[in-house]
Amino acid sequence: INAKIWDALPHVQALAVHNGRVQAMGSNREVLALATPGTAVHDAAGRLMLPGFNDSHVHLLQGGFYLCGVDLRDACSEEEFIARLREKAAGGDSQAWITGGYWDHEKWPSRRLPTAALLDAAVPNRPVLVQRLDWHIACANSCALRLAGITRDTIAPQGGVIEKDPLTGEPTGILRDEAQRLVQRVIPEPTRKEKIDATLTALQHAARLGVTSVQGECSEADQAIISELAAKRRLTVRFSAWQPVEHSDSLERLAAMEKIETPFYRLNTAKLFVDGSFGASTALLFDPYDDNPDSHGLAIHEQEELNRLVVGVDALGWQLAVHAIGDRAMDAALMAMAECRRRNGDRPRRHRIEHAQMVREADLARMRDMSVVASVQPSHCIDDLRWIEKKIGRRCSTAYRLNSFLRHRIPVAMGTDWTVEPLDPMLTLYAAVTREQVQGGPQGGWQPQERISLAQAIDLYTEGSAFAEMQDSNKGRLKSGYCADFVLCAADFLYRSGRELLHSQVETTVVDGRVVFDRTGLYR
Repeated sequence: INAKIWDALPHVQALAVHNGRVQAMGSNREVLALATPGTAVHDAAGRLMLPGFNDSHVHLLQGGFYLCGVDLRDACSEEEFIARLREKAAGGDSQAWITGGYWDHEKWPSRRLPTAALLDAAVPNRPVLVQRLDWHIACANSCALRLAGITRDTIAPQGGVIEKDPLTGEPTGILRDEAQRLVQRVIPEPTRKEKIDATLTALQHAARLGVTSVQGECSEADQAIISELAAKRRLTVRFSAWQPVEHSDSLERLAAMEKIETPFYRLNTAKLFVDGSFGASTALLFDPYDDNPDSHGLAIHEQEELNRLVVGVDALGWQLAVHAIGDRAMDAALMAMAECRRRNGDRPRRHRIEHAQMVREADLARMRDMSVVASVQPSHCIDDLRWIEKKIGRRCSTAYRLNSFLRHRIPVAMGTDWTVEPLDPMLTLYAAVTREQVQGGPQGGWQPQERISLAQAIDLYTEGSAFAEMQDSNKGRLKSGYCADFVLCAADFLYRSGRELLHSQVETTVVDGRVVFDRTGLYR
């Protein structure tokens, strides 16, 4: 009772929950009339009630391991990078792999990529594979390269690059995109207990931030962990998982799988990659990179193969989540989706493009006409401002669109790509509303025509993300019959300036009618 309820009529100030669903909404008097002797009554004391945040693109288990592992994200120099690795190596099993990292060499004064030699200086006798924060570059030390059998003669797989010293021909330790798998396949799989612990750690983190639903790629082994936790009612987010599809064998596997539809765990979407990332200079472009005229980026698949995979997934009746960042990757993804309609017939679809970071004007119309969802992460924009103009120059006018999607009536879902960016919804809302870096500037926002209002951003982060996972008739709004997933924020939240959003926080998180986090202590 006594709540300011988002998107409700002025007289609506209370909400009743029964069996995990919103039973009724109305005035305090109307809702209290439904109470029985065993009903718990909570006083929101004027706080704002929003639907729970639905992150449309996360790496949940990896996020849990990130919270538990070596953290190189804020290492601001090569020296700090080495020091943190040495500190990590000093503890635990002296033979175990060191993984994680999420480093960003663009923060270093040198802006040079790390090398195997740099890692060897910190950890000479123990295998190390640490990824850049965008997951499209990893660096391995000499021990890891040796265990993976990577030498000067190793040929990179399709869609990947093994960087080699131009003078000696020896691998430098840098592995781009698909080449990372050469090392990843020799890393021992985490134990079941380690995966469960990492997942529970990630769930606690999400609850503190008001995230009540997540969507993202999940291996079959990890799907089993999520499914088990869901069956035991230990999940505190609703998880829509995506099955990876990488080649023809993946299609055969997908055909043998059953879709899953339960209240807390769903599986009906397939994830494909078209290109890499801007940070790794592997996003696929029509024109070369401004800072590397010899490179157009990296195509994970040739168009014919991409068409075959996309059409195959669509024919099986699965939703598509297609990673495409560069303008040429967007074109390739849309061509493949158009081929779906030609080959499999014209029927209602809700396929989606993940990231969609560089979209030509003509492709906005193609997205609208095919009802393709743009699944975007606004915090990528403000983080990448440090270097994006150097990479694509005048083409920045087509980059990190947001308001353009809305103007063209393209459905939009919002998320973070955690662990690439922080899971914090407040940072995401700030980025969407201001398009300014966390430390400030550019004044008025970068490409300010793409800014949106706070109300629009909240809608995209809740109902928009629910639409993307085909759950908009079940969650994403505070409405009778919908899932009782909501958060409480300060009463003046909607009136806060952009920078004030950065210092805002969720006070209470409720999932399925259960309080899973409470900062106030009033609802325990």
